[in-house]
Amino acid sequence: MIVVAGVALLAWLWLALAQGGFWRTDQRLPPRGTPPVWPSVAVVVPARDEADILPHTLPGLLAQRYPGQARVVLVDDGSGDGTADVARRLAGNGGLPLTVTSPGPMPPGWTGKLWAVAHGVAAAGDADWLLLTDADIAHDPGSLTALVESAGEHDLVSQMAVLRTRTRWERLIVPAFVYFFAMLYPFRRVNRPGSRTAAAAGGCCLVRREALERAGGVAAIRGAVIDDVALGTAIKRSGGRIWLGLAEHARSVRPYPTLGSLWRMVSRSAYTQLRYSPLLLAGTVLGLGLVFLAPPVLTVIGALLGDPVTSGVAVLAWLVMALTFVPMLRHYGQPWPAALLLPVTATLYLLMTVDSAVQHWRGRGAAWKGRTYLRTGEE
Repeated sequence: MIVVAGVALLAWLWLALAQGGFWRTDQRLPPRGTPPVWPSVAVVVPARDEADILPHTLPGLLAQRYPGQARVVLVDDGSGDGTADVARRLAGNGGLPLTVTSPGPMPPGWTGKLWAVAHGVAAAGDADWLLLTDADIAHDPGSLTALVESAGEHDLVSQMAVLRTRTRWERLIVPAFVYFFAMLYPFRRVNRPGSRTAAAAGGCCLVRREALERAGGVAAIRGAVIDDVALGTAIKRSGGRIWLGLAEHARSVRPYPTLGSLWRMVSRSAYTQLRYSPLLLAGTVLGLGLVFLAPPVLTVIGALLGDPVTSGVAVLAWLVMALTFVPMLRHYGQPWPAALLLPVTATLYLLMTVDSAVQHWRGRGAAWKGRTYLRTGEE
């Protein structure tokens, strides 16, 4: 037991000190500067069955106080709830020009969202920049200006929107969701030009049109289920400079009030993240067990068996784990003692990941809004 506890402690010391400072929350928008000429921007919003969400988000986009030329392109992706009509009605209150369009039938090999995004990008014409944002993201009135001012020499500026944490389950799971994402894609490494680590946050991506074209356009990632990471990777590999951080002017209003809704949100792409590899799945399960579950379990077992050395080492590992989670909890306004519950949340994520793999093996794939995505696209 002491060996396992020691390995867990060493793993956490390495993660805390050598994994790109993933636990830090200081990656906010780069220093802002007023451009000599304000570039034109098209805001592209893919929307599928979002009639209930749009009244909480679209008015904020239309009300953007941007000094240059800007407009909004909303792509109604086969909605059956009157999404397009709601969007047109909201545009009647003024603000930025709004175009509501539909992409038509989706070709084989595409995911629905990316087909809608590609249609929106085409409808945007020759706009200098494209703000790709989800229909559930609410933007403060100065969001677009702040993004453009911070872009500088970057080709993609992406922000992880503040997610909703109103219910007990959201408070338990959502901060950890961002924490685990940052562990996989440390923001500081993403933002380092010479680093191979690349990612983006799909809810809020400002991308230079020329850089997107140089990367092969949306078609280059047309089958990606985790489209934001694919976009960041494509831009960086084509020589573009990217930046990823935590948002201050954008937040998600989509509710995930129950464990079931959060479970579906995570599990729909968890196995995709592992590249559909049983070997990576096994490694992930073992890794999560050793790093997140062993410290609290060995703390208790060591105490019960009268083994203070094992218990002490395990407590240290648990403490380092908790300390790395505190900054994210503070970002979400949660009390720091909740960091001690991270092993519980990690256990839920482990089960969600296994469930994601099981659903894939059963041929169900990643389901979202009436569509199921398997390895090669929509089925």
